[in-house]
Amino acid sequence: MSLRINDTAPDFRADTTTGPIQFHQWIGDGWAILFSHPKDFTPVCTTELGYMARIEPEFRKRNTKLIGLSVDPVDSHSRWLADIEATQGAKVNYPIIGDPDLSISKLYNMLPAEEPGTSEGRTPALNQTVSSVFIVGQDKKIKLMLTYPMTTGRNFDEILRVLDSMQLTIKYKVATPVNWKQGEDVIIAGSVSDDEAKKLFPQGWAAPRPYLRVVKQPG
Repeated sequence: MSLRINDTAPDFRADTTTGPIQFHQWIGDGWAILFSHPKDFTPVCTTELGYMARIEPEFRKRNTKLIGLSVDPVDSHSRWLADIEATQGAKVNYPIIGDPDLSISKLYNMLPAEEPGTSEGRTPALNQTVSSVFIVGQDKKIKLMLTYPMTTGRNFDEILRVLDSMQLTIKYKVATPVNWKQGEDVIIAGSVSDDEAKKLFPQGWAAPRPYLRVVKQPG
């Protein structure tokens, strides 16, 4: 099954390092970030999980839960967590999903549906496409999908920036320009007419072109 932005995130039951979950129920009324890893005890993933542990409070401020996934059993994850804390200086408190039968990786189209076998005996290279990020909104729909090569560590500051943009643009009828950061000017959404914009943004806007209407960040 291929997935696209605005598809409902597939629901699933799974064992995690913090206990069993039903994914949609676990998300609750907030946002969630599901980020996956090719295998336990791999160097790049170790740094990623540690960094996310350090910045988890920033996601909590944004009503967003973190959950990892690796194509290995939960007992392997639990051993790996000790290495992450020792080498990265941060304790992982968010759950990590065990996916030894590859079912969730297949459900999220990170591995082919016909992929045989289990996690046992698989190398990171066989799982290299299990290196993705999914942001799931309060409506349980996928808002972002990214897949990285497993040799390139992900930029989770960028994930935080994108989350800020999406939460802002859902609340207000705006879009964010290239390289936007929190507090910078934004663009009035193209779906908003000038008449509606006058009511939403009575302070006015700069318009170097009629379709490019720039305003201060609302809120």
